[in-house]
Amino acid sequence: MAAGSVGVSESNDGGGGGRVTMFVVLSCITAGMGGAIFGYDIGIAGGVSSMEPFLRKFFPEVYRRMKGDSHVSNYCKFDSQLLTAFTSSLYVAGLLTTFLASGVTARRGRRPSMLLGGAAFLAGAAVGGASLNVYMAILGRVLLGVGLGFANQAVPLYLSEMAPPRHRGAFSNGFQFSVGVGALAANVINFGTEKIKGGWGWRVSLSLAAVPAGLLLVGAVFLPETPNSLVQQGKDRRDVALLLRKIRGTDEVDRELDCIVAAADSGAMATGRSGLRMLLTQRQYRPQLVMAVAIPFFQQVTGINAIAFYAPVLLRTIGMGESASLLSAVVTGVVGAASTLLSMFLVDRFGRRTLFLAGGTQMLASQLLIGAIMAAKLGDDGGVSKTWAAALIFLIAVYVAGFGWSWGPLGWLVPSEIFPLEVRSAGQGVTVATSFVFTVFVAQTFLAMLCHMRAGIFFFFAAWLAAMTAFVYLLLPETRGLPIEQVDRVWREHWFWRRVLGIGSEEAPASGKL
Repeated sequence: MAAGSVGVSESNDGGGGGRVTMFVVLSCITAGMGGAIFGYDIGIAGGVSSMEPFLRKFFPEVYRRMKGDSHVSNYCKFDSQLLTAFTSSLYVAGLLTTFLASGVTARRGRRPSMLLGGAAFLAGAAVGGASLNVYMAILGRVLLGVGLGFANQAVPLYLSEMAPPRHRGAFSNGFQFSVGVGALAANVINFGTEKIKGGWGWRVSLSLAAVPAGLLLVGAVFLPETPNSLVQQGKDRRDVALLLRKIRGTDEVDRELDCIVAAADSGAMATGRSGLRMLLTQRQYRPQLVMAVAIPFFQQVTGINAIAFYAPVLLRTIGMGESASLLSAVVTGVVGAASTLLSMFLVDRFGRRTLFLAGGTQMLASQLLIGAIMAAKLGDDGGVSKTWAAALIFLIAVYVAGFGWSWGPLGWLVPSEIFPLEVRSAGQGVTVATSFVFTVFVAQTFLAMLCHMRAGIFFFFAAWLAAMTAFVYLLLPETRGLPIEQVDRVWREHWFWRRVLGIGSEEAPASGKL
């Protein structure tokens, strides 16, 4: 028996038939704009942080180091707490907003949170593009963070609940695909705006976050609420049934609706703080709580956001020019988006565990090789040869590809589908908050760690990749093919989690296969 490889029957005994309708596709594409903004904000910060006019205006000390006005190690040129504060302020604001967003999402629905997120994104883009000083630039990032707090809470839940069960993985992975497309768009825009004469290209980069923000805000006005959320709010069953028929493209929705209603009735229909209290204190939710913390934690210590935030900065560290470093970031952005698109076709065929394990192994190997080349070829002065620079870009692309079809999309998919309805919003809040906490940690410490650990930082991330791959192998059951309101049965059938739940082997359901 492969450890942790519990499977379950993929029958649709909870309903969830029908077809993939254009209605649900368009609804999910619109909601996915929340992911596009997330990716855009990740990509844009790293790009503008490597642009000389932006550094000269807001971070003159970093600019002087980069231009060689003082003797500083290659690994330390961009080590500035103010510069990292500009990057991480977005995620601090997102963290503080998350718990408010959790209550809104549970009590008012997924759609109002997306509306609030879109409005905050628009305000942040306007302030960031018009910044006159570093504090105004940070304020713009804070407003964007408020938008992220609402969007990252609502969008993954929306996608999971709207998707047909047998295609839930593909639809939910659309969130990470949107993140990848947003990051790619940011890299392409940075590459173009860097060439604007007059030194104001960074303003264009920051302001264009308003485009996906506007699409999310306007689109959310017309989006339907999810059937699960409507039941949670106590809406009339007949109205929910009409919506479900429209979403599924069939009149045969009674079993799926019964399953949703039963899930709503099985708990106290907790919202806000009561849902969080239930999640933290009741034994029946212990496996999901562990995953809600462990998966986003591991997602951040893959090192991906260090690469995503600072890819242009990292490439300048090894001696590449401003334009070349931005172009290389575009290449890795294309790889990331393409690999996430591939995952949308693979996840419901091969399952979550297979992609986690294969992607984790791929990232581990590439991080070890990146660290070895940096340790051997990059000293405190000078750069690396074009051959080794090309090898590093290739390995970064391999690493990004591994993340793009494993920990990237699955880090959002799995937490969004494992919680029972009564604690789903609270669980997503814990997931998003954990993600923000460790995103802030990585963003705030990476440049300092690069300065002090040098190439050793890549071995640091490689060690975590080994640990998280073992964690998935041993402790994460497969959820492929199950209706969302029946996913909780996988914990009762898992060799370890059934002990945590206090279920003896003789009580385990016979339908699972070990």
